Amino acid sequence: MNLNKLSSVKKKKLRVGRGIGSGKGKTSGRGVKGQKSRSGVAIKSFEGGQMPLFRRLPKRGFNSIRKNKIVTINLDNIQKLIEKDKIDINETITLNILKKAKVISNSIKKFKILGNGELKSKIDVNTDYISNTAKSKIEKLGGKLILNK
Repeated sequence: MNLNKLSSVKKKKLRVGRGIGSGKGKTSGRGVKGQKSRSGVAIKSFEGGQMPLFRRLPKRGFNSIRKNKIVTINLDNIQKLIEKDKIDINETITLNILKKAKVISNSIKKFKILGNGELKSKIDVNTDYISNTAKSKIEKLGGKLILNK
């Protein structure tokens, strides 16, 4: 009993260009002449002269070059930075201090503090935006909060 005929697990690779009897001889199924018969040619998004799909669809949206990039930081991330001594508790946490600690990139213009996680130490924060939970957690520990306009 031949197991290869029962289960089609092992299928032989088709060897193109190996004679007329193979079914894929001579031109190896590429037709005759033309760009697509040559090797190393890929015609991406070519639809036979028809207007391509990416040109038929309308362009949408606008990306402003002056867009204010806002980054969000959770309270548990601030606590980790305090524990690693990247941020000093006695200083007010500002955008420049976070940039110096290499927490955020220099291209960021504003940041928002979110209330995820627990804060163990009293901190003073100078931020652009803050969530209500983060505000209540900072004020509960006796920290000061300054919002930039």
